[in-house]
Amino acid sequence: MPEIPTSSQSVASVVIACGGTGGHFFPGLAVAQELRQRGCRVTLMVSPKDVDQLAISSISGMGIVTLPAVGLNRGGWLSFLSGFYKSYRVARQLFAQQRPDVVLAMGSFVSAPPVAAGRWCGAKTFIHESNSVPGRANRWLARLVDGAFVYFSTAQGRLRAKWMEVSGMPVRPQFLRPLTAAHARTALGLNPSAPVVLVMGGSQGASKVNALALAAVPALRQAAPDVQFMHLTGARDLETVRAGYLAHRVPALVRAFCDEMDVALAGADAAVSRAGASSLAELAARRVPSVLIPYPTASDNHQHFNALAFVQSGAARMLQQETATPGILAHEIVRLLDTSKRAAMQQALAAWHAPGASAQIAERILHWNTGQAQASPVSAAKQGSVLNG
Repeated sequence: MPEIPTSSQSVASVVIACGGTGGHFFPGLAVAQELRQRGCRVTLMVSPKDVDQLAISSISGMGIVTLPAVGLNRGGWLSFLSGFYKSYRVARQLFAQQRPDVVLAMGSFVSAPPVAAGRWCGAKTFIHESNSVPGRANRWLARLVDGAFVYFSTAQGRLRAKWMEVSGMPVRPQFLRPLTAAHARTALGLNPSAPVVLVMGGSQGASKVNALALAAVPALRQAAPDVQFMHLTGARDLETVRAGYLAHRVPALVRAFCDEMDVALAGADAAVSRAGASSLAELAARRVPSVLIPYPTASDNHQHFNALAFVQSGAARMLQQETATPGILAHEIVRLLDTSKRAAMQQALAAWHAPGASAQIAERILHWNTGQAQASPVSAAKQGSVLNG
């Protein structure tokens, strides 16, 4: 049984449940890094999924616990409940050995067992909701926790929490460091003076986005002959997409994943992306205009509503997967490569970037824990940094 790292009794102990997807893991890691800078003991609780295990491989200075949790797929109630019970037992046994002061859950199926175990042992409990439409786990947990943080202000009306705050979306510290496009492209092995279109389908890739973007390459090259590509395919489509760019004879950096998304986005003039909240926050941090293609079967269609909020503010364009064609996608990307249109979108993207989100969340949960700040129920108009109306 793994142990939560121990240190001085004066240092707060925080558990962050943040596994399931990169969109849940990386914001949790950003808060964890902020807490570590404040001298806290931090333990991350993640899932057995490959995306989590790959992400934790390079982390040091924090405890890592893999919970046997599984997502709720269609017809998979038995596996889900079994995973929940086993994960709860692991968390409860750990917390019995050393009670954390705070449990913060970032959403997804990994969230509920640590929060339930945290309540059992008397820890303060919080959730962060990244999407405009809260997921099932957070809708259920909101009634139980001490407080909730949200990225989209519209999510507040869909959560029944005692206390809520619009914190924005935590992004990793490297996204806050300045980096010129030319330096980023050089680091990636691309031409520093030619425009770059970045295609990404989230932490696990997106086959439909991959195929659509690849089919749009000839029209894009005709409209913008010097354009080059960086395409993050996910493991399944790597070789197919790589072969496609070779067949088109265009400069392209094709990878399954990228460990330096801050560099990739810094080098991009435009992006084609799904509309997961973490991806949107990173696009905003680097001010990259994008064509968003929401995942059409995402729970509660939340990616559509995430994208819609960006589109309505002028920060992105959106296409529906079912109706998008290579020609339409190429046309939208060419528009984004127009300097004047890109500048207007970058200004809108700035309003979605909350560089202090990690610090705000860390400050609140630590002050709540030590009693230095008294929290009370608030409305969207009175509390937090309202990023989106």
